[in-house]
Amino acid sequence: MMFTYAPAPESRSIVNIKPSYGLFINGSFVDGGSAFKTINPANEEVLAEVAEATKEDVDRAVKAARAAFKTWSKLPGKERAKYLFRIARIIQERSRELAVLESLDNGKPIKESRDVDVPLVAAHFFYYAGWADKLNHAGFGANPRPLGVAGQIIPWNFPLLMLAWKIAPALACGNTVVLKPAETTPLSALLFAEICQQADLPPGVVNIVTGAGATGAALVDHPDVDKVAFTGSTDVGRHIAKAVAGTKKKVTLELGGKAANIIFEDAPIDQAVEGIVNGIFFNQGHVCCAGSRLLVQESIYDTLLESLKRRMGTLRVGDPLDKNTDIGAINSQDQLKRIKALAKIGSEEGAEAWSPPCELPRNGFWFRPTIFTGVSQAHRIAREEIFGPVLSVLTFRTPAEAIEKANNTPYGLSAGIWTEKGSRILDMADKLRAGVVWANTFNKFDPASPFGGYKESGYGREGGRHGLEAYLAV
Repeated sequence: MMFTYAPAPESRSIVNIKPSYGLFINGSFVDGGSAFKTINPANEEVLAEVAEATKEDVDRAVKAARAAFKTWSKLPGKERAKYLFRIARIIQERSRELAVLESLDNGKPIKESRDVDVPLVAAHFFYYAGWADKLNHAGFGANPRPLGVAGQIIPWNFPLLMLAWKIAPALACGNTVVLKPAETTPLSALLFAEICQQADLPPGVVNIVTGAGATGAALVDHPDVDKVAFTGSTDVGRHIAKAVAGTKKKVTLELGGKAANIIFEDAPIDQAVEGIVNGIFFNQGHVCCAGSRLLVQESIYDTLLESLKRRMGTLRVGDPLDKNTDIGAINSQDQLKRIKALAKIGSEEGAEAWSPPCELPRNGFWFRPTIFTGVSQAHRIAREEIFGPVLSVLTFRTPAEAIEKANNTPYGLSAGIWTEKGSRILDMADKLRAGVVWANTFNKFDPASPFGGYKESGYGREGGRHGLEAYLAV
């Protein structure tokens, strides 16, 4: 039986979006260079104009962070923790506002930003607040010291969550921050700047400079930045690695992925299907650790595929602010073009595309959830990160074949295993070259658990005790 759902839109009146935003430097909003527009990808409505930081603006922000570091780094850990706890509580108090703004600017469904993103943001600040006065016991020596000024660049797929992953451990360790959000999703970072003001965070401890690639390059190249943290594409990560080579800057890179989601014949089919859907269609597939390669044991291929198609037929694509929506808008026109181009290549190379029937809105950037069958490891859709709601389905016969196919990728960020045998889970996890391996689940995150990859998925870890090391001189 198919249910129909009446529209259940979340009100956007809780968010007061200003016509224009400046840069957040030294505790205040200041004018920047030229302005660019940020739009709602669901309907192409202009939300606000945002200042584009120049090289000189970045220099001002770094100088403010350097000046603030002198006092912030000398505060006792328990005093820094008070600020982090305060920020976490304000995030919880303003959670609905943050969730609506994130969905407007990013295009993700409100039930994801409300129930996943924002709660995890607060959880990360609470978690690292707890570490601020315990750094001597983190396992990095008796007297770990902060690095100094951290230049941080975050992507558009989880704007507020990536901000928390970067800023919370940096501040807990006594560093100060200059952060650049993605040019298509700057608004939640600018609201976070207001939260820093509300929390009475000392001026200069957190600075936010908006802009595109040139702004990020100016931050990476600045001689007074001690640490660079980047989450984004592998191509940009390579440029950053080259830029900091030969300098004393520490760097962590969390880059692309092409995760294998491996389904064995003894897996619970319905549970596995939910994991597959969550693994690739969560956040429109805009997830670096998305389970974009499905490896199915041959004996259950037909049964699982039938169940997966039936489940995909229930997915609701549409208004991100509708509480019933499962799949929202693609973040930008450029990303939609890339998804369409790679999907076309998949068909041209002989794979068979299938999508459930669904009506897409006329305005905005949309792509139906799609699966490709008849995929080989030579297909580009099985090798390249599409970063959209597109799943490539492959088969295997033995665990050894599954491991070989799963590891046959330049990436190494995540993987999933579905089986009732605990011994098989442990054996597979040991052999999979992936930073995170989920067992009978997918896309589960916890502030206490480290996250990161191998090979072209980057290096360094974020989250957990391991995430402190990236911001300490040890």
